[in-house]
Amino acid sequence: MKRVYVVGTADTKGEELAFLADAVAATGAAVARVDVGTRNATVPVDVSAEEVAGHHPGGSSAVLGCDDRGAAVAAMAIAFTQFVQSRTDISGMIGIGGGGGTSIITSGMRALPLGLPKIMISTLASGDTAPYVDVSDIVMMPSVTDIAGLNRLSRVVLHNAAQAIAAMSAKSAPPPDGKPSIGLTMFGVTTPCVTSIAEQLRSTYDCMVFHATGTGGRTMEKLADSGLLSGVIDITTTEVCDLLFGGVLPATEDRFGAVARTKLPYVGSVGALDMVNFWAPSTIPERYSGRLFYEHNPNVTLMRTTPDESRRIGEWIGARLSLCEDPVRFLIPEKGVSALDIEGGAFFDPEADAALFEAIERTIMPDNTRRVIRLPLHINDPEFAKAAVAAFLDIARQ
Repeated sequence: MKRVYVVGTADTKGEELAFLADAVAATGAAVARVDVGTRNATVPVDVSAEEVAGHHPGGSSAVLGCDDRGAAVAAMAIAFTQFVQSRTDISGMIGIGGGGGTSIITSGMRALPLGLPKIMISTLASGDTAPYVDVSDIVMMPSVTDIAGLNRLSRVVLHNAAQAIAAMSAKSAPPPDGKPSIGLTMFGVTTPCVTSIAEQLRSTYDCMVFHATGTGGRTMEKLADSGLLSGVIDITTTEVCDLLFGGVLPATEDRFGAVARTKLPYVGSVGALDMVNFWAPSTIPERYSGRLFYEHNPNVTLMRTTPDESRRIGEWIGARLSLCEDPVRFLIPEKGVSALDIEGGAFFDPEADAALFEAIERTIMPDNTRRVIRLPLHINDPEFAKAAVAAFLDIARQ
């Protein structure tokens, strides 16, 4: 039987945890009360902290034997994540916590599949929630008052949250239309290309377009790792620039890792590898003074990559894609990699592009599986989009 998991630290938030669980149960939903505290529980629970802690690679003593609270919280987060991944009866999850509880519970929530309902009631929900939500679909709900005993306002907040998770968990979303899903990456400067690709494939594929802002690429790769994608058309790999040169929209070191792990059909390109993203000009590191910049808007400033930087980018991408054992097609648009990198454009630099292209060809180690294809086109040329579609359909049928 599927159950709504109601999670909290029963040592410090026991009263609130019990109230929330009872409120969810009052809707008719089956409930599992889960304790992720590191001290003795003050209310009855269905899953004890010791049971959760036992899922830590070092055993429960690695969690509950810690005298240092910070170390205990970090260890419990690892244990709870492993615990969540071992369960098959979760219809939804709702958590309640302050700083420590929020960190522990959202770690586990991020391990749940996208689409499975998850609500985190937190004292931190009105601030920067990126470290807790990351690329998941966690709903962060402000507790408004501190979680330090029930009061007339907190009872209302918890009641409303209970109604929400019960309703979200009661009925699954309608099934998809049956078309396989593919992930595509896009930036403003590659929009014509990616839009055209999606239009050409939409009758056959469910096209999921991700904004290449760091989180976009990570979200796409999480979907790939989760088995929710049937292929990837990664036209816009710009997040690598920010990773290597300190931009504000970076990929992680695991960029392209999901492609190698899942062996999905993959078509990639060099979209927007001519730029590193920063916020307003005042935020640009001093070491980049004197460089070529373009003001995308008052809050976003783009820096043109140099030939040496372009070479490093190409080598980084090529080395990772060379680990892929299944079909890879990497397309190089010889006449420019973005709307700014075009003859007469602000970032037009054939020397930097040549360094990028040469590095990719040298390091990607082409063979029967991996092929680098040069095209005498600009990335936003309609013919380039057609070539990308043809390359994807060719390997998708293999």
